[in-house]
Amino acid sequence: MNIYDLRRFGTIIFMVVTLAMVGIFLYVSNNLVSDLARQERERMQIWADATKQIADIGQNPDAASSSPDNLEFLLNIIEQNHTIPVLLTDNDGHILDHRNFDLPEPADPENPYALSPENERFLRQRLSALEKRANVIHIIISPENLQHLYYDDSKLLKRLSWYPYVQLLVMLAFILVVYFAVNSTRRAEQNKVWVGLSKETAHQLGTPISSLMAWMELLPALGVDPQTVGEMNKDVTRLSTIASRFSKIGSRPQMETEDFNSLVFRATSYMSTRISSRISLDTHLCDAPLPIRASAPLMEWVMENLIKNAVDAMEGSGTITVTTALENNHACVSVTDTGKGIPRKNHKTVFNPGYTTKKRGWGLGLALAKRIIEQYHGGHIFVAWSEPGRGTTFRIELPLN
Repeated sequence: MNIYDLRRFGTIIFMVVTLAMVGIFLYVSNNLVSDLARQERERMQIWADATKQIADIGQNPDAASSSPDNLEFLLNIIEQNHTIPVLLTDNDGHILDHRNFDLPEPADPENPYALSPENERFLRQRLSALEKRANVIHIIISPENLQHLYYDDSKLLKRLSWYPYVQLLVMLAFILVVYFAVNSTRRAEQNKVWVGLSKETAHQLGTPISSLMAWMELLPALGVDPQTVGEMNKDVTRLSTIASRFSKIGSRPQMETEDFNSLVFRATSYMSTRISSRISLDTHLCDAPLPIRASAPLMEWVMENLIKNAVDAMEGSGTITVTTALENNHACVSVTDTGKGIPRKNHKTVFNPGYTTKKRGWGLGLALAKRIIEQYHGGHIFVAWSEPGRGTTFRIELPLN
């Protein structure tokens, strides 16, 4: 299991733990809301009982005169409700009492129970809304006299019911900010590492390449076959080109107008003489011109990397097909092999630095190819198709100049 598989599993575990914590948090918060709602209903039940007893006392004046303290106690229960909005109606729907509603017009100080038309309309609308809910207690004053106590949630209960979701959004926003910050920092560090590694590689190659060039000038004088010297000189020149490519990583390369067909043809021609004879490399170039703004050395390097990967995927024999095309004002190239294929879960992972399925290699080829195509050339490189046991197609799309 490589580092990217571990990271993927770690991300899944992190998400599961996060969701579990969020679920527990919402469960506890909902229990608190339910407890507060139950307490408010119990308070309203006491309020309804007090209303019934006051009505009973009103029907029996002797009881009121005999126990004035009891009547005062019941009235205190009614008056002490300062938080829960309440509407008391009779069986015909007439509003008998109301409390804790923010009325659109102030009440008349001389007659606080008289309702203006605007306040009457407001309370009727609230009553219509409350009748659709379960927050109602029926008070049986007498068999012929029924009253109905409708109550709304208090402001505290409403705020508490929304609080878990607000806090959840804040937590998610915080997690996203931290995730993107950490991800950006990690990518910046990776870029510095790969750029530094590339430039150091170019620097280290410089000295032996210069020495080899000097020896190449001496070989003809030593009687070495000119054809052999010519082939060796090609490889030394190739090493110099590779060192130049590495040195360009991390700095903005010089971009010029190039024919994409020509770049692809040069790369495939070079690779065709350096792969096994059991591997067929077929090139199909688009008839239409494909002018692009590109760095020719870097673009050829990308093509060579894709072909090398295709060769490695086929393990000694098979067919590589390179095809260019003009699609949607983009120059496109597809590199298809008949190798072992790539699992769907790894279609994006293959472009991560260090990802490789080979016993040897650093896993930098596709990572650098992605950087060259997307950051320097404004294009897109991706796995267009792959099926285990049948092959893979890598595709590059570049804007036309």
